[in-house]
Amino acid sequence: MRKQTSILFQKYLGFLLVICVVTLSFGQEEATALAEEEQREAARLLSDASLQLEKNNFAVAEAQYREAIDLNQKSDVGKFNLGNAYYDNEMNETAMHRYKQAAKIATDKSSKHKAFHNLGNTYMNEKMYTEAVDAYKNALRNNPSDDETRYNLALAKELLEKNPPPPTPDKNGDDQDQDQKENEDKKDQDNQDNKDEGDNKDDQNQDKNEDQDDGDKKEDKKDGEDEKDKGKPDEPKDNKEGEDKKPQQQQPTPGKLSPQQVKSLLEAMNNEEKKVQDKVNAKKEQGVKVKTEKDW
Repeated sequence: MRKQTSILFQKYLGFLLVICVVTLSFGQEEATALAEEEQREAARLLSDASLQLEKNNFAVAEAQYREAIDLNQKSDVGKFNLGNAYYDNEMNETAMHRYKQAAKIATDKSSKHKAFHNLGNTYMNEKMYTEAVDAYKNALRNNPSDDETRYNLALAKELLEKNPPPPTPDKNGDDQDQDQKENEDKKDQDNQDNKDEGDNKDDQNQDKNEDQDDGDKKEDKKDGEDEKDKGKPDEPKDNKEGEDKKPQQQQPTPGKLSPQQVKSLLEAMNNEEKKVQDKVNAKKEQGVKVKTEKDW
């Protein structure tokens, strides 16, 4: 009984396996058929877009190229053709973007060569000569016999030599330059502060010397005035404004006789001398007999 059950279970598992294989096969076939259908539709859109470009219907052509690219992401044809459409309509940066996509996913050398060649042309239009040289080199790696690419490469090298790119900014170098500039500015500020401090000190010393010189001059002037006024009598002051001014007797200077005093002193000496002379004469007359005449 158990053996019979085991056989039935094995048959059931085998049936499920067959169904899964059939389902997977059908799914793969369906996916393949769907992919093929999308590829055919993408090809049709690419063809229609080319016809629209010939009719100068750029907007319609662009929309069809975009739809074709969405249907077949792995194909480089739609990206390359859309890049050409942008390039012909002077949409250089957008064309550059599409050429980069085409060059990245292209599988054959011919497609890579064309994508890199046109990419180099967009770089030249932007004067990005370094990038143009690299693009043309990649194009020649995939088709070394293309003289047009070789000529463009030589031209890009010549323009790059005449117009070298600016040096890449070095962050560490910029920091060092900034630090050096800050140090120089700080040094200049310190020197200016020291100079200002020295100037202030010089100004203070000069002011001090000037004050001292002024004091010395004032002192010398005062001493000169004292020497000039020394020995002179004080000038009389008016007692009251409007009253008659009376001549004041000149006051003698200590240690010096006034002319009036000298005159008085001489008179006193003469008087004393006269008195002495009179006494001497009187004594002489006492010793001599004098004859008196009568007056008849």
